[in-house]
Amino acid sequence: MEEIVFTKMHGLGNDYAYINCLSSCPDDLPSLSIEMSDRHLGVGSDGIILILPSSVADYQMRIFNADGSEAKMCGNGIRCVGKYLYDNHITPLTELNIETLAGIRQLSLHVDPSTDRVDYVTVDMGAPILDPPSIPVDAPGTSMIERGVVTSQGVMTVTAVSMGNPHGVLFVNDISKVDIDSIGPELENHPMWPDRANIEFVEVKSPDHLKMRVWERGSGETRACGTGACAVYEAAILTGRCMADGIKPVTVELPGGELMISKSRTGSILMTGPATTVFDGTYYRAGHKRRAHLNL
Repeated sequence: MEEIVFTKMHGLGNDYAYINCLSSCPDDLPSLSIEMSDRHLGVGSDGIILILPSSVADYQMRIFNADGSEAKMCGNGIRCVGKYLYDNHITPLTELNIETLAGIRQLSLHVDPSTDRVDYVTVDMGAPILDPPSIPVDAPGTSMIERGVVTSQGVMTVTAVSMGNPHGVLFVNDISKVDIDSIGPELENHPMWPDRANIEFVEVKSPDHLKMRVWERGSGETRACGTGACAVYEAAILTGRCMADGIKPVTVELPGGELMISKSRTGSILMTGPATTVFDGTYYRAGHKRRAHLNL
């Protein structure tokens, strides 16, 4: 029986099991993510995140979704990686570079002096990608902004943005009325996306307040998505729904809480939000006879 030590963490309810792989790592990671993510038979999460050594940055992260597919980037997840490294005394640094499949991301850790623990993190998420082949999305021209897409529920207007992973953003009048369990998977798997996509539905409350729901590829509806919030912010600016200067922070409200999103003068998107530790535990991996022991 393999014993896998993990920490359950979340960013605004976007939850993962974090595994320290700095000295060794489990094998068959897609299957492990499927097992651990099961909310009835496993730990219960949107996937697993591995923290590994890096030859090009301070540390590396890998992300596997609940369906076993590997993701390139997770904004909520990378904030928790920074908290994990600092709170567990793996690093004393509050400025970190983390290698991801979407590139190196820079973290600024905000430490509560009363506890010496990280409470929130600012991440330089890099510049948004609008070039269709680089997103990737099958669309003509140099960008896909508010383009009509035929679905079973009629033609829907989609803006495509990559923040290291592909996003389709749709602006709606009332997100509470979106049948996300139906249209979410249809748009995620639409033929225009070669690698599928995360789908965001956005209600504009004001030029500096956006409210969204997200259907994440490989995980379904989640309570938050950091890269999705950044994509929504960029799409709102591109379509004139958000502050055009892009400098003043915009509140992006998700079911799990709020993120503050802004843009640096170099064009990178900056995301600030909380990171939370839930519990430590040991996962006993033995085929179908598996269970998790929690250290509460």
